[in-house]
Amino acid sequence: MGAPYDFDTAVDRRGTWCVQWDGVADRFGVDGLLPFTISDMDFATAPEVLAALRARLDHGVFGYTTWRQDDFRSAIAHWYATRYGTEVDTGQLVYGPSVLSQLSQLLQMWTGEGDGVVAHTPVYDGFRKAITGLGRELRGVPVGDEEALERELARPDAKVLVLCSPHNPTGRVWTADELARTAALAERYGVAVISDEIHADFVHDDGAGRVHVPWTRVAGEGRWALITSGSKAFNFPALTGSYGFIGDPADRTEFLRRMETAEGLASPAVLSLTAHIAAYREGAAWLDAVRGYVAGNLGHVAERLGAAFPELGWVPPQAGYLAWIDLRPLGVEESALQRVLVERERVAIMGGSVYGAPGFVRLNVGCPREKAELGVEALIRAVESMKPCLRAAGSLKTSPSGD
Repeated sequence: MGAPYDFDTAVDRRGTWCVQWDGVADRFGVDGLLPFTISDMDFATAPEVLAALRARLDHGVFGYTTWRQDDFRSAIAHWYATRYGTEVDTGQLVYGPSVLSQLSQLLQMWTGEGDGVVAHTPVYDGFRKAITGLGRELRGVPVGDEEALERELARPDAKVLVLCSPHNPTGRVWTADELARTAALAERYGVAVISDEIHADFVHDDGAGRVHVPWTRVAGEGRWALITSGSKAFNFPALTGSYGFIGDPADRTEFLRRMETAEGLASPAVLSLTAHIAAYREGAAWLDAVRGYVAGNLGHVAERLGAAFPELGWVPPQAGYLAWIDLRPLGVEESALQRVLVERERVAIMGGSVYGAPGFVRLNVGCPREKAELGVEALIRAVESMKPCLRAAGSLKTSPSGD
């Protein structure tokens, strides 16, 4: 069944300046909580990546570096060809320190203050911060509502669609037909598309035949960029580093000018380049194994939630390691639930309001099975403890159902 990777043994991340573990008080106000929060995993990265990093460290010289070299470009081309059956044009490649930094530069290039930027709701909070922080207007459309999408794209001051593919936090995988229709709408109304595909490598093989379709496969004549990184799937975001593809040569030149001169980011982090090359050349078996393990965690969450709250009808996401759970059928009030989770259960689980969706929670199960079990059991106990109050208020009967 492949390489014997160990995902059950916990790696102690405390004291490593880790946002999820050491920074939990920054968001929840309390130290020492068991965290299921920010979207990184508790697993060490692939052994193949670690070996490449050690070899690079042993070299001992860390001078200025270029990403414009064949090892990096060919590794990306190899990954897209073997993973997605897609031939990419490496002449369209760009590089940046993070996906969100690329997003910010593209928004500054393609929009002005007050312009409309469309994104699907619920919205990843990093998108919201980038869009509103630049003085642009975030215009949300519900996931899957193509009529609402067209209405927003048709507005004269709508300049960019920020597409999350697969979608965070819902884990939705867009079909090729959906993406083609989206591309056609964007082109019709002159709206640029920025497709964030950082979760692409974590599409689950659940027998439904879902596959990730890179935006390069559907992009037409309109303005577009695909931005991504291997850091999500292979769990090395702290190394920094992302890359992308920009269709228009003039846009590509302007993007690189901004990054390399205006932002002073001409030299990328060498360890990020090293990690990407090793991951894309040698890491496929590890990725398949960790994705399968996470699918087991998500299956366990589905089993426990189904037993405790069958009315939720919760099923695992199509992609990713984030369990997006609609608690609205239970009438759970988010702030009250958060108090119970933090004060009594001593766990940190993201509330849906962070993504503009009160009544949901986002539970990160990119972790050893034992920890995932602790998280879902804490959530079930917290909700169960609130049920007498909910029944007294009649909210179990009157709360809206999820869609």
